[in-house]
Amino acid sequence: MKLVVGLGNPGPAYEGTRHNLGFLAARLLAEKLGLPRFRPSLRGLTSRAAVDGLGDVVILLPTTFMNESGAAVKAVLRRRPVAPGDLVIIHDDLDLPPGRLRVRLGGSSGGHRGVASVIDRLGTDAFVRVRIGIGRPPGGVDPVDYVLERPWGRERDELSAAAALAAEAAKTVLVDGPESAMSRFNARPTKREAGPPPAAGVDEAGAR
Repeated sequence: MKLVVGLGNPGPAYEGTRHNLGFLAARLLAEKLGLPRFRPSLRGLTSRAAVDGLGDVVILLPTTFMNESGAAVKAVLRRRPVAPGDLVIIHDDLDLPPGRLRVRLGGSSGGHRGVASVIDRLGTDAFVRVRIGIGRPPGGVDPVDYVLERPWGRERDELSAAAALAAEAAKTVLVDGPESAMSRFNARPTKREAGPPPAAGVDEAGAR
């Protein structure tokens, strides 16, 4: 079995917030893989099916709220454990620029309470993370308030695109392994970092 977990908070009050990007990416992955609709199961919503070339795939959206995400993950794994490379957690990350992705196997929670809960409940950090950058809040804004806000305008479009890319990265982890996903997605700059496209007839180095 392969298990992909999108981290977020349940309920309409949290839909579309920065902290729920993991939910969005996980739902997009389910669509990519042709999985059935999500249904209540144990301590979350799950979508599950056999996928050609991958075997049994489960996508989980915990309904425990972020700080207890690990309880939902453990409830699924209690029935059938998975190898470290077959457990993928998708979540937002304050320490990455908005829209930047980072795939990582193992390591600390980085202060993310949902990831910390998973590590605590499982007793290990040996799982894959697909991190979606949301950037740090402006000066004077509490990080807790910031992650629970809904982005708008350009930022909303940028983060929606990043969630779609995160779904593709998670799929790459499942199909080709974490190392392949790291190679493909970790070096990609955000649109803001990349800057405007070069003028017609001029390459990125400025040479005609």
